[in-house]
Amino acid sequence: MNFDLIFAIMFYAALLIFFLKNREKFELQGGIFALYRTKLGLKLMDKIARKNSKLLNLLSYVSVFVGFTGMVFIMYTLLQGVYKLIFIPGSQPVVAPVLPGISISPELPVLNFWHWIIGIFIVAVVHEFAHGVYARLYKIDVKSSGFAFLGPILAAFVEPDEKKMKKIEKKKQLAIISAGPFVNIVLGFLIILFFTFIFAPLQTNLLEVNGVNIVQVEKGSPAELSGIKTGVIIKEVNNIKVNSQDQLINLIKNSDKNDVLKFSTDKESFYVKPDLSSGEPKVGISVSNSLSVKQGLPQFLLPALLWFNLLFFWLWVINLGIGLFNLLPLGPIDGGKMLYTALLGITTNKKALKIFKSVTIFNLSLIIINLLPWLFKLVKWIFGF
Repeated sequence: MNFDLIFAIMFYAALLIFFLKNREKFELQGGIFALYRTKLGLKLMDKIARKNSKLLNLLSYVSVFVGFTGMVFIMYTLLQGVYKLIFIPGSQPVVAPVLPGISISPELPVLNFWHWIIGIFIVAVVHEFAHGVYARLYKIDVKSSGFAFLGPILAAFVEPDEKKMKKIEKKKQLAIISAGPFVNIVLGFLIILFFTFIFAPLQTNLLEVNGVNIVQVEKGSPAELSGIKTGVIIKEVNNIKVNSQDQLINLIKNSDKNDVLKFSTDKESFYVKPDLSSGEPKVGISVSNSLSVKQGLPQFLLPALLWFNLLFFWLWVINLGIGLFNLLPLGPIDGGKMLYTALLGITTNKKALKIFKSVTIFNLSLIIINLLPWLFKLVKWIFGF
């Protein structure tokens, strides 16, 4: 049973009911983009901007620098990803949709529905809130805040006065635009620091590792061909005791060309010959540490801690991923706005628009090529293939 799909249907059914009951409060644009305007957070934006003006002005230089650096990085990453997909068989795309039920990589857990909703909500709120704070810092009115639906995709927004924004100097415009992605990237790193130095050490006093659990097996992979199933716990590889998922991954990656790996599990032993088509040994499994609570502690701690482990992981991935992706010089997203604003400062409107359109088309092509494998996965997930 696909619980992610069931939760998604229930969630969107609730949103549809909310939309129908409050239809007069929504503004529908283009037939698919529905906006629900509020005044939530506007006073707080103004308060933060007013009380922290010196710090925010200083951070604006960092934000703009990170913005353009991230723009170069994400473009290079996309180009490299397209090259590998075309010329290196078995390569994984470097861009993945942030959707529940779809595996980003065999080594990573699958995103579940509630982690997705929470992650998208936090990313969107802090992103738009940062835009609003910097708009108020430079005395730009923020007309409203709220949330929106682009079809099934959730979004948050703030509405600064665009006419006033165009009249301020380019550096301030860039600071407002770059604030959203910058805060997402910073939050991503803060989350991983919190997890690494606070949450993870706390768990060492509560849990113990007793093997590595297989959470997903790719269809047609060496692991599936050997008979391995999800839910199996790997205890040893080639008679070497496995104490963590990192150790298991290293044992697989360090295997020689003709190695056949013996996976000793809690069920039986399986013999797997890694796939070397991508240049690196792969067996086609997603894994996680098999944990249990220490003796004397309540059993409910284990599922609760595992749930929060995955939440922190996905908050990090989604914040960092969406923050960087938003810096891509593409159409209406922040990177596109930054590029166009910068071009207007160094060339004529006509030339700026021409360069901007060319860069947008180029980057859109790179994204489509990178997303093709995931589109196939999405179809399989929807129809349960």
